Amino acid sequence: MIDNILIGTYTKKDSKGIYSVQLDTEKKQLQDLELLVPTSNPTYLSVSSDNTLYSVVKDGEKGGLAKTDLSDTEIKVNKIASAPGTPPAYVSVDDKNKIVYDANYHEGTVHAYSQDLDVLGEFQNSGSGPKEEQDGSHLHYVDQTPDGHLVACDLGTDEVFILDFKDSKFTTLSTYHTEPGFGPRHIVFAPNKKIAYLAGELASQVEVLSYEENKFTHVQTVSTIPSDYSEHNGAAAIRIDSTGRFLYVSNRGFDSIAVFKIQTDYQLDLIQNISVEGSFPRDFALNPSEEFIVVANQNTDNLTLFGRNNEDGKLTLLQKDFHAPEGVCVYFN
Repeated sequence: MIDNILIGTYTKKDSKGIYSVQLDTEKKQLQDLELLVPTSNPTYLSVSSDNTLYSVVKDGEKGGLAKTDLSDTEIKVNKIASAPGTPPAYVSVDDKNKIVYDANYHEGTVHAYSQDLDVLGEFQNSGSGPKEEQDGSHLHYVDQTPDGHLVACDLGTDEVFILDFKDSKFTTLSTYHTEPGFGPRHIVFAPNKKIAYLAGELASQVEVLSYEENKFTHVQTVSTIPSDYSEHNGAAAIRIDSTGRFLYVSNRGFDSIAVFKIQTDYQLDLIQNISVEGSFPRDFALNPSEEFIVVANQNTDNLTLFGRNNEDGKLTLLQKDFHAPEGVCVYFN
């Protein structure tokens, strides 16, 4: 069985754009790195149900989104929507309503686009937090909630918003405030749709949240790194398995994947913290069968492959030296 993976990258050094990689699940190995889409700084990716790839792009002195039809015989960027300033940090697709969203870390904005990348609306936040990295609004994530709203994480202001977008307008339904300096980066929902897990980049923590009537309520906070680790670390990507029994978080600095068992009350118990065999694991993903996890190590230009035990959730190293330049996004397509 071959799983196809898209790798988003920075293009500051050796990378030329978006790469494709294969995971051979029988041989348990990564293989065949190829440049799929030549483009600039495609640091985050999302693919729609009609096989259209939306990617972050740096367009000269502008930043925005690029659209690529993966069904074309010759795969190339078909359209770019950009504006003066820095590129966004995140992109997601709402297939049902045919809307594409981005979150812009540097601008403190969320944008809504048509699937042809015409701008439909903007949400602008402001504010700051106590830490050096929180000098302003830094929206890092926007995606759908299980009940059809939007959730947006602002690392700079320690806020998580529940939003609606209708008639070209964003409406704020609720605002959740983390502990000061938490730095909310990404969030995932449990299969029951009533619990969410929020990664705090600046605190190296995860908050367990209940979600009811468009509002979050704090349940628990746990660390993603050992208590005696004093070097710089930032929690990055967060993933949950489809059974809702295990949660995974990458640590940039401690350079590990923290593995949590989700208890019957949805609280977290750390059961493993395994080295990624590289530096700065900005992103990782479970393959469709959830038997493997692929990690992109940005600073060491390598992908790491782990086997995943579906019974106890723990990871086993399978491959660590697979070259992928400046990898920062892992997307199974």
